[in-house]
Amino acid sequence: MDRKITTEHKATHWLHSLDESVFRHPKKILTAIALITVFFALQIPGVKMYSDFSDLLPQEHTYIQLHNEIKESFGGANVIIVGVEVEQGDIFTNQALEKIHRMTLAVDSLPGINHNLVASVTHRNSRKVWMTPEGNVNSEPYYDPQGGEMSPTALANLRSDVIANPRVYGPLVSPDRKMALIKAQLNEGQLDYVNTFSEIQKMRASESTDGFKIHVTGQPMLVGWAYQYLDQIIEIFLFTALIMIALLIFYFRKAYGVLVPLAAVVVSSIWGIGIISLFGYNLDPLGLVIPFLISARAMSHGIQIVERYYQELSEHADHHLSARLTFESLFRPGSLGVVSDAIGLLLIAIGSIPLNTKLAHYASLWALCIIITVLLAVPLLLSVLPKPKQTSIKNNALRSIGVGCAHIVHSERAAKKVLLIAAVTLVCGWYFSSNVVIGESEPGSPILYQSHDYNVSSKAINDSFPGSEELYIVAETDAVGGIKRPEVLNALSDLQKHMLLDPEVGGAKGIPDLIKQVNRLLHNDDPRWIQIPNDQQYVGGLMFTYMMSSPIPGALNEFIDTDERIANLVFYYKDHQGETIRRAIHTAKQWIADNEGKVEGLTIRLAGGTIGVTAAMNEAAYETNLMVLPLVFLLIFAMVMFFYQSLAAGAMMFMAMLFATTLTYAYMGISHMGININTVPIIAVGVGVGIDYSIYMMDRIRTEMVHCQNLKDAVRKAVSTTGLAISFTAITLIAGIVMWVLLSDLRFQSDAALLLTVMVVLNAIAAMLLVPSWVLVFKPKFICRVYQDEDLVIHTAT
Repeated sequence: MDRKITTEHKATHWLHSLDESVFRHPKKILTAIALITVFFALQIPGVKMYSDFSDLLPQEHTYIQLHNEIKESFGGANVIIVGVEVEQGDIFTNQALEKIHRMTLAVDSLPGINHNLVASVTHRNSRKVWMTPEGNVNSEPYYDPQGGEMSPTALANLRSDVIANPRVYGPLVSPDRKMALIKAQLNEGQLDYVNTFSEIQKMRASESTDGFKIHVTGQPMLVGWAYQYLDQIIEIFLFTALIMIALLIFYFRKAYGVLVPLAAVVVSSIWGIGIISLFGYNLDPLGLVIPFLISARAMSHGIQIVERYYQELSEHADHHLSARLTFESLFRPGSLGVVSDAIGLLLIAIGSIPLNTKLAHYASLWALCIIITVLLAVPLLLSVLPKPKQTSIKNNALRSIGVGCAHIVHSERAAKKVLLIAAVTLVCGWYFSSNVVIGESEPGSPILYQSHDYNVSSKAINDSFPGSEELYIVAETDAVGGIKRPEVLNALSDLQKHMLLDPEVGGAKGIPDLIKQVNRLLHNDDPRWIQIPNDQQYVGGLMFTYMMSSPIPGALNEFIDTDERIANLVFYYKDHQGETIRRAIHTAKQWIADNEGKVEGLTIRLAGGTIGVTAAMNEAAYETNLMVLPLVFLLIFAMVMFFYQSLAAGAMMFMAMLFATTLTYAYMGISHMGININTVPIIAVGVGVGIDYSIYMMDRIRTEMVHCQNLKDAVRKAVSTTGLAISFTAITLIAGIVMWVLLSDLRFQSDAALLLTVMVVLNAIAAMLLVPSWVLVFKPKFICRVYQDEDLVIHTAT
């Protein structure tokens, strides 16, 4: 025996003695686990379930840094948009205007509202500006709530005045004059989604009369809708528990087979939720699919342990020995699988999105707890419990899956066919995966279904207006009053013209247009004077004239800051689909690249508003996806290679992950599911969870090779036995999340559960067909040349 093998045997002797010492004191270890469980259970009341908008934003991204700087002055992404639509005629009737005014006041009184950033056609900040015969500039609100009922002539004049103002007609009143918008911003530090949503819904209920439709959209409403389904989440939890219990009863039909895995799930869930409480984190309603998946994963490990325990009982009369052999057989590959799960979860934290960072921290630790609460505790529990009276397990339909797969890969020739089919499928998968977009692939919010009230409202508003989604581009000068410089204003005007070349841009708002309009007004409304003056002092005079025409302080606040050093340009888009945002940002960057440095002291910064914030989230998701998946692949490859001391073992797992992941992206391309901050963690988790099956299958083939000494027989027996465990645990995992697909009104949760289901199925196929085929065709040394040492630990012969 050479030195290397001797060293290996010393290590395995130590591990074997550790296994024996653990099983010499099972009750002490189980008592310690029970006490820790009680400790974590006491932490659970401290866990809260809510959404925090700032958690969704990649705070290190330059767009979000700009958003944080300007949200108090120019507004942010927490916009509420209310659309008041008339079914007959237009909004210029006394009844419609009174309704719009009442609703404007109701929106202005919402909790946490920024009163300086409320806008509607009836709001006091929407004003008609004109020059008197004496040469003075005057202004008045378009609508006077104290003026009583307006005559038909007055209504016609109001209509004409509104149409003449491009800052109202288009942005606040639709071109067909059938809908008016009420826009408002919420202060991010004072968000109360539940109360805000409740007040808006009360307003809608009271104002939804015959002849009118009320539409409401915006981020606060979206989060408010998500909160409405908390009761549904409890319902899904109960249905999921019933399904899992039913599956266990159907599969085992034994008390141990039902109660032991359930106990493992309960204990691991208590540890996981307790960890969330200790971190001080909140549970986000949109991220609950992953905790459900971890719980289902704990149950699947428990099922495999109980299944293997009954197999050992059929060969050994001593149930203590059976429990210990089960532990020795499954603890190492099981721990490798759990660590793979945890790696997929932990790497999500690489991105700069706080929500995913929190999820990565608590979910990875929760997953690691399965090593103690399931892989260690369940065999120990089985060793101290009385021996089951009935040790045989009856056959059922689920148990035939493994035998069927064994028939498919019954020979090397059949295995080559399987690998050829997999290669062709992989090529097709690469083609369809190229259709996956960054961001959203359709209008509205992917969190809710297209038929949901929120998305219906979004569609109605965007169909009637040039655009309700805003992109902010900020111009910053290096000196106080720098915005008044003619060369700066001309550059900003040119930027606006460049952005408006995009057919998706429905309109723009900025200080250059205001200067041109006031300049024209002061020259008897002559259209030849729609131009920017060449004198900075004259520009300042126009701005002062406009401010003085309004009795409301801060008339210019929506355009520039108080130092007249920073200006905000607003561009309106109809949606925030990934392609729309990509084109918008590209168009802006194109102008910046062509004009950077041409105007001294002028800097153009991207990007704010709903489009800018969503662009940052999409870019962060894309960058995270580029980093996380290769790292997951690399680390799992390295771990498997190190664990089995074989490059072939790592390569086999790499190919299994590549197959399942590529086809997952193909599914996303076919189903029009984009890469965003919600789907990236799901994919990373799916890779880590799914590779467990291939690890279990590879390890079982290796074990059977020791006993059979014939590769074909070893593969057949491994697929027949471990294959049925994999198929059932895959079904268990799917059962743990399938109710989100069937019952959840939150589309994201449903899509996430469906995406995970696809990944579980693909990984199960890879484990049950591709791994055995790979072994039969390539005959890797770490499987074909194995032996057991005196402690029954398997080694590869040198």
